[in-house]
Amino acid sequence: MQNILLTIDRVNTWIGQLFGWFVLVLTLFVTYEVFSRYALGAPHSWAFDAMNMMYGALFMMAGAYTLSKNGHVRGDVLYGFFPPRLQAGLDLSLYILFFFPGVIALCWAGYNYAAESWVISEHSTITADGPPIYPFKAIIPLAGITLLFQGFVEVVYCIECLKRGSWPRRDKDVEEVDVDKLKDLVQVDPDMDELDKIVVQQQKGNHS
Repeated sequence: MQNILLTIDRVNTWIGQLFGWFVLVLTLFVTYEVFSRYALGAPHSWAFDAMNMMYGALFMMAGAYTLSKNGHVRGDVLYGFFPPRLQAGLDLSLYILFFFPGVIALCWAGYNYAAESWVISEHSTITADGPPIYPFKAIIPLAGITLLFQGFVEVVYCIECLKRGSWPRRDKDVEEVDVDKLKDLVQVDPDMDELDKIVVQQQKGNHS
């Protein structure tokens, strides 16, 4: 079972990292389009649609990845002070009551939405000669499926936490900021450094 959970985690991590390259592609594409529009006087009518679809694909396909890394925004003003078992109980209840009904509805509606688009070979109507958007709409149910699988993983982790009293370990991924290297570059106040060490120790205790 643990191998299956880790496999789902790793697949969703790989998907998230793959679509993360869209950030670079979008940056280069927008830069080129601005240059083409203002320097060359040759804007592309399909550029706006392409940007929207790339951003939408990135946003949707990063959902399961973000969930696997516990990166979604939550109102955790009180949640962070709760013991792991209470956190797991709350998470499990919310997954059952809200997450799964919502994601299943997304998969179902998204499939019908995408299927209709494929049948009519739908193109964008934002511009006169809009690009095809049915491949983009096919991402909607696909994103829902990845979220659904990751949701099952999170439920199992919640149950494990309820049994053991601590959250199971997960595969590590890249950090957004290398804190240690950042500290080497800037002067850190000794009191703040000591406080940081205490917080890190507490976090390790919560996850051990």
